[in-house]
Amino acid sequence: MKKSLRSVLALVIVISMMALVLAGCTPASTPTGSTTTPPPAAKLKTAMVTDVGGLGDKSFNDLSWAGLQKAQTDLGVSAKVLESKQLADYESNLTQLASAGYSPIFAVGFLMQDAVTKIATSTPNTNFGGIDIFFADPIPKNAVGLNFKEQEAGYLAGIVAGLATKGNFDARLNAANTIGFVGGIAIPPVQRYEAGFVAGAKSVNPSVKVISLYAGAFDDQAKGKELGLSLISQGADIVFAAAGQTGIGTFNACQSSKKALFIGVDTDQYMTLTNPGDTILTSAVKKIDTAVFSVVKDAVDGKFPGGQNKTFGLAEDGVGLSPYHDFDAKVPAAIKDAVTKAMADIKSGAVTVPSSLK
Repeated sequence: MKKSLRSVLALVIVISMMALVLAGCTPASTPTGSTTTPPPAAKLKTAMVTDVGGLGDKSFNDLSWAGLQKAQTDLGVSAKVLESKQLADYESNLTQLASAGYSPIFAVGFLMQDAVTKIATSTPNTNFGGIDIFFADPIPKNAVGLNFKEQEAGYLAGIVAGLATKGNFDARLNAANTIGFVGGIAIPPVQRYEAGFVAGAKSVNPSVKVISLYAGAFDDQAKGKELGLSLISQGADIVFAAAGQTGIGTFNACQSSKKALFIGVDTDQYMTLTNPGDTILTSAVKKIDTAVFSVVKDAVDGKFPGGQNKTFGLAEDGVGLSPYHDFDAKVPAAIKDAVTKAMADIKSGAVTVPSSLK
């Protein structure tokens, strides 16, 4: 009996030892709820710094922000905007965003050229896009300039104005054969609009008088209205403004006086200004929102197009002319046909639009 008991105990000990050995060889179980999947990549943070005109300019600042908002909706990025109240804000705003990890950051407006070049050079791990900014060689590898052939859009607007001022499809059109241009600040993008506008008008109406006035600001609606009324008093019955918020004042001058039609700029301003239907004939547009969105998408895809300046014209579908909206049934076919022909000629190279006044 004792021998049998000893045998049983020995067997139990052997089994226990084997169990311990097997337990030591079994991989540790994974705690409930844990995962070996790597953490998701951080969401891309993109941002922009406005020119002094700020948001609400119904023009290039708002268009840039629209491009970022579309990227936020379609690409899942986060977007932020800092508004500049004065020129001294440019550098500090860009620096603040770069320090907070935003990339790409868009500097909106030609006046930001020096500031964005400096910050892009000092923060090589942050990407920058410059709206209306042509980076000088050597172009930083983390920067891309986004420029437009404003003269081509201005040329189309000039054709409309040059032919319309000779017409009679609206009571505001007079016999003076005079049209007007209001610029914000005399910087290259605005001057290209002016040059194209003058060239387009004279291409179809050689004797037309084009009066140009500059406000010296993009954020002075009162000055814009003053200049608009001045042009109207000199006989202008169609006024084109490339002046940011200042141009809203010019639109108000045309609308309140009931003596001139207005041509908008950058965006289709029929869609952005208040009760525009009785005053806005058309708008010379440049697709800043599309360019901004494309750069953000490239960044999301790991293909940021740095180290270059990109230029968008009619051939690239980067500029154009908006619909005539409420005036569509009134605008003569001859004007519409002339615009269509000019677009084809510019795209083919048969017509080269001047980028400066001669």
